[in-house]
Amino acid sequence: MSAEGRQGHITDLAKDTFSTHRGRPKVQTKLARIAEIAKENPKEQFTSLYHLLNEELLTQCHRELDGNKATGVDQVTKTAYEENLESNIKDLVERLKRKSYRPKPVRRTYIPKDEKSKRPLGIPSYEDKIVQLGLNKMLQAIYEQDFLDLSYGFRPERSCHDALKALNRIIEYGKTSYIVDADIRSFFTNVNHEWLMKFLGVRIADPNIQRLIWRFIARKYDGGVADEHVK
Repeated sequence: MSAEGRQGHITDLAKDTFSTHRGRPKVQTKLARIAEIAKENPKEQFTSLYHLLNEELLTQCHRELDGNKATGVDQVTKTAYEENLESNIKDLVERLKRKSYRPKPVRRTYIPKDEKSKRPLGIPSYEDKIVQLGLNKMLQAIYEQDFLDLSYGFRPERSCHDALKALNRIIEYGKTSYIVDADIRSFFTNVNHEWLMKFLGVRIADPNIQRLIWRFIARKYDGGVADEHVK
């Protein structure tokens, strides 16, 4: 098998043709096309995704965000951001294009985990939430095609309750000899960022998306530095 066959095709979505009835294709059409390509070829590498972080997508992300959530270090609310929404989004897109956009430090807070411990929680700034949601939509379009049906964590239209229901069906109607309950302690604190980026590169070869995700991973918390190797 050739190197190309082993590695899969490389897709430049900026050059791909999207079906549309009139004018410029909508973001939802592009995301659907990404999902279609990802499903057709599990080894596909996407080289051009960054341009999707445009005014249309980011405005949609703003609309979808919950305005009642806690604010980050900037103390900006959804209502305040919306007062000058068009200019704010345009400025955000321009900074993304210039590669000058950098996520703000995350506000660290702690919520009760059990009677004896607390769970750390990071609250991003409002603008960072917008960009994160935009990235999430792109990553979701690709990786939803790769996940197995038995995977429930952090997936759309799925919850821990769905996982428990599935487990209950297996135990009740399946042939079960034993059950293993395992957990990775402080996974998101201890996950190796370098390996995380390597895994990301298997599917996403767009250097601009990789750089942006790395900046989110390596950003600071308001109480300290998360990673000193900021690119």
